[in-house]
Amino acid sequence: MDELQNIFTSIAHKGFSVSTLAYIDQFTNDILNGRTNLTRFNLQEHAGLCFADSVLIGAYTVACYARASFGTSSDATTSQANPTNWEIDTKQEKLVQHWAEKKGCWFPNFESLSVSTFGPKIAQGAEAIVFYKAGDTSVVKERTSIYATLGKAFEAIVLHNTLFPETQMKVIGFTRDSDGLFRTILTQPYVECKRLATKEEIDDMVAAKGFRDNRDGQGVNYIGDRLYLEDMHPANVFIDSVSGKPICIDCIVKFI
Repeated sequence: MDELQNIFTSIAHKGFSVSTLAYIDQFTNDILNGRTNLTRFNLQEHAGLCFADSVLIGAYTVACYARASFGTSSDATTSQANPTNWEIDTKQEKLVQHWAEKKGCWFPNFESLSVSTFGPKIAQGAEAIVFYKAGDTSVVKERTSIYATLGKAFEAIVLHNTLFPETQMKVIGFTRDSDGLFRTILTQPYVECKRLATKEEIDDMVAAKGFRDNRDGQGVNYIGDRLYLEDMHPANVFIDSVSGKPICIDCIVKFI
């Protein structure tokens, strides 16, 4: 983690200079090549982090810096030392956007190019807009954060990849939609839906992964030893027409 602290110092002193960008790139490559790790994630979760790829790793590093930067100055106030989620989220979005613009993975006009490049919109929910071009093996999602902070939204992608390798997400960039909402752009394998999964099928699937119904009366939320699963309703879990097994497309995943 010393290297991560060095990156934080570089961002604080130089902003996103050429040398700082190179520093983040090297750290990202070290993670992808197994030379370093992030203590936030265990070994299995690191595989999910690596699949999410370099854009996500770089952005998550910047988001971690944004969170750590509160209260580190010698004249930090109590508010700075104990920021609200809103303050953290605002700073993370600002710095990740700045970094992404420097890296060339910020798409200011994504909504105007998405249909022509990735195909028509085939679905839209509270969290994601989905685009698909016939014949492609993947869909493209424009995913907004429904988490307390952007950093937690990035963690959720990593955790999804760990739990549901059949529908792993790879981050390719970021944008803001017409309402100004920060969105993560990612790809995910296309799944042909035979039908929606039943509650019993979802129970069995998550039980095999170490989760149990948390008995909150909603029937769509589960708890394990390390993680929460929420929003596991049938519209987010398909029966794959090829394997005949339930496959989770989207859910809310958080550390306990």
